[in-house]
Amino acid sequence: MADAPITTGRVAVGEYEFQLSESGDRSRPALLFLHGSGPGATGLSNWEAVLRDLGNDYYCVAPDVIGFGDSTHPEPPPRGLAAFTKLRVDTLMGLLDRLGLQRATFVGNSMGGMWSLGAALRAPERVERIVLMGSGGSPVPPGPAIPALAGFYDNPSTEAMQAMLEQFVYDPALFGGDLRKIAELRMPRALRPEVERSHRATFVDVMTEPWVLTAEEAARIRQEVLVVHGREDRFVVFDGGRWFFDHLPNVRLYGIGNCGHWTQIEQHDRFVAVVRGFVGGRL
Repeated sequence: MADAPITTGRVAVGEYEFQLSESGDRSRPALLFLHGSGPGATGLSNWEAVLRDLGNDYYCVAPDVIGFGDSTHPEPPPRGLAAFTKLRVDTLMGLLDRLGLQRATFVGNSMGGMWSLGAALRAPERVERIVLMGSGGSPVPPGPAIPALAGFYDNPSTEAMQAMLEQFVYDPALFGGDLRKIAELRMPRALRPEVERSHRATFVDVMTEPWVLTAEEAARIRQEVLVVHGREDRFVVFDGGRWFFDHLPNVRLYGIGNCGHWTQIEQHDRFVAVVRGFVGGRL
């Protein structure tokens, strides 16, 4: 089957604008793909290949979340992870309204998993199912690669970007020179003043004031949840995924060995297959 085409445009939500990539027919079940954090991260950079694969069967939506990429960067920005997370969840609910979507399955990578969990707590009726991929939000301490990501702008360079990207994957050698090319492509966006401003505001307190679920909050999330986690994840360690498995009521855990934080890229076919099975009720 041919890859589904992707279209990209702008969607206004109140005073904010989303850069939005879409694939598939709006009459089909909706999947909302939420990227992770990091300098230069966007919806399309995280999810392009997944949107092309799943757009033949689903309506796939991948925004640049507010404060990332080509979406609005608030000025002044909310200060701190908790405040920026609240704004991002609120505006994502507004995005569903603008798209005419009563419900969607949330697929969240890393920080995108936090927004998915936040949406399930804020408006559970809008969340059909949840896929957490290397998701933050558990009380397990962050992985060893987080400080370099959070502090990227203390000494930004293409070399620092490449070194950070190498931490995302289990074996950088498998990517040949691609990670260097990705680093070079990301730098112009990462160095935009508004992107740096949003990043610094988000991570100002991440090591001292993380956004985490309590066991009681996790117990309130009744949706079916699929946790996908690379065993060698250096940003969100595997025990973070295990915590969700231990505390979310209706949960499956799919661990992948020889895999880091970029499951959808490192293990693309497995990721697409397991998401398709989960969303289709066969997993």
